[in-house]
Amino acid sequence: MRIKITSVFVDDQDKALQFYTEVLGFQKKMDMPAGDFKWVTVVSPEEPDGVELLLEPNNNDAAKNYQEAIYEEGIPITSFVVDDIQAEYDRLTKHGVEFSVEPTEAGPVTFAIFDDTCGNLIQISQAR
Repeated sequence: MRIKITSVFVDDQDKALQFYTEVLGFQKKMDMPAGDFKWVTVVSPEEPDGVELLLEPNNNDAAKNYQEAIYEEGIPITSFVVDDIQAEYDRLTKHGVEFSVEPTEAGPVTFAIFDDTCGNLIQISQAR
């Protein structure tokens, strides 16, 4: 068994695709109609055949309530690994990304948390 696709709820798929590609640096993998919405995924340019992140619309009350509750609690919805967290923090800050937690050491990792502008907090981390 392998993980092929995982998802994050977003409040606007087009805005999310722009943020995840133009700001975070992921590559668009799939973008096709799916009813009133789209099936849109992104991948790491370092692993173009790796795990896809589905930018899933939060078009129902359960998704919206979950997304809002997790956000209000300050809990990141997912975590991405980076090689140099300080460089990534600096790069994203220059792109206007708002961090709720600056790079912080915690046991064997350093992590930071930012707002993805689509209703989620995202964690980035680097092993030390």
